[in-house]
Amino acid sequence: MGEQGACAHELEMIHATRHWVDTAVIGLNLCPFAKAVQSKGLVHYAISQARDTRSLLKDLAKELMTLADLPAQERDTTLLIVPYMLDDFLDFNDFLDDADALLERLNLSGQLQVADFHPRYQFAGTDIDDVSNYTNRAPYPTLHLLREESIDQAVQAFPDASDIFERNIDKLQALGIKGLRELGLAYEERK
Repeated sequence: MGEQGACAHELEMIHATRHWVDTAVIGLNLCPFAKAVQSKGLVHYAISQARDTRSLLKDLAKELMTLADLPAQERDTTLLIVPYMLDDFLDFNDFLDDADALLERLNLSGQLQVADFHPRYQFAGTDIDDVSNYTNRAPYPTLHLLREESIDQAVQAFPDASDIFERNIDKLQALGIKGLRELGLAYEERK
């Protein structure tokens, strides 16, 4: 369910996710490609009501097919917020295999991809409180549906795209957990 028809609680979730996009992703410039699509209103925010894998796959399929059917000038990307399940990061991480398999079944592999964000995101080989994990931490488990073509165009426009991750870690280390808390970005502490 998108913003239209969302209840007050769901609107709060969408606003929290927009705050994260505006403050962390754009404000800290964690993704130099995000500002343009956000400012043009090309990011669709949707809430999944799912409480089981089958329902979530159904919601994900609907959002993937809608994104594929719409022109990029109308909707470039979708953030599917999953607030009612996958609270455990390992369960969320396991679900990503199902998401990739769904892309294949829908014949959308190579056209769309699914990126992942979670309040307790943890990269392999890091401690849970390692600041580098905050590059992928969002207020709720979130599936980011992206167009491959848009990614390719963004990478061409930003020649040092491979350096983004390292720059992000440097930014976050300079900011520290205290700075992230001050910006309201310490989501794993909400529980």
